[in-house]
Amino acid sequence: MKKVCWIFLVSVLILTTFSTSFAMYMGKMPDKKAIVLADFGTTYLSALKAITTIQNEVKKDFPNVEVRMAFTSNIIRNIWHKRRHDPVFMKEHGKELKEFLNIKGPLATIADLQDAGYRTIVVQPCHIYSGEEYADLCSYVNGLNAIKTIKAKYMPFVKLVIGRPALGTYGPVHDYHKDMDVAAKALKVDVELAKKDHAALVYMGHGNEFYSTGIYAEFQQVMRRTYPGVKIFIGTVEGFPSLEDVVAALKHARVKRVVLKPLMIVAGDHANNDMAGPDKDSWKNTIKRVGIHVIPIIHGLGENHAWARIYVQHIKDAIKDNHVKF
Repeated sequence: MKKVCWIFLVSVLILTTFSTSFAMYMGKMPDKKAIVLADFGTTYLSALKAITTIQNEVKKDFPNVEVRMAFTSNIIRNIWHKRRHDPVFMKEHGKELKEFLNIKGPLATIADLQDAGYRTIVVQPCHIYSGEEYADLCSYVNGLNAIKTIKAKYMPFVKLVIGRPALGTYGPVHDYHKDMDVAAKALKVDVELAKKDHAALVYMGHGNEFYSTGIYAEFQQVMRRTYPGVKIFIGTVEGFPSLEDVVAALKHARVKRVVLKPLMIVAGDHANNDMAGPDKDSWKNTIKRVGIHVIPIIHGLGENHAWARIYVQHIKDAIKDNHVKF
């Protein structure tokens, strides 16, 4: 009986291999499914939890789909690649951080997937708002979708689509005001922490010197409307509102204590240095100089499971909106 079962299993394997090879020979391309999570990236090991939390939440909802991480920062990717040649680092972290040591950019990640037969791909940006990084990522996806082969069956993708950032984007399909409401509710844990410490809540966002950062000021109002019991302020490293704007607002509101957190996916270089670093011009020390007690919290938004779920939902929306078969 065992011999019969063994012969049956071998026969099925041979037939499956033959049918797959025959289909490819006849021109029928495989169509496996994948999700690419595109994040700026970080070199801080302590900040990786934010990235893996998002990744794990996505895998939980898409257990049978390949989920890859991509870093958009060339500098950060190069640092990780150099670590592969550091014997001390490899001995301590080589096995557990293998995925990051071999991290690639979005274009290379998509290319690798396509080459391996993944022709239905959802690219989900792990960004805060529709700024420069998101625009570049959209350009990559649009460029790849512009490829037109002579024979339709040789098109590189069945579907290559992109989701939207946490605070949404322009257009009538998904009202960005609703996206901001969802994002505000995801930050309840931060508000509760500030309330417990009898403090105001100050967020440091990244911003951008070339793109409008007015979305931060708008989101500040959404947060204040959602949590009227706590004073909330949002500033940016680049753009408006600036640190100077935040300090002026804190003084005007006669705030004495603040919980200071990064409004960024990871608590990396900006959080550890620009926000809470020892330099006199860090956010922590600048705010302290006007007589306000500062409680820095070095945790990125990605560590917040409720925030990570935003990206999961945006992946699902991209699948539905684009009639992707997953």
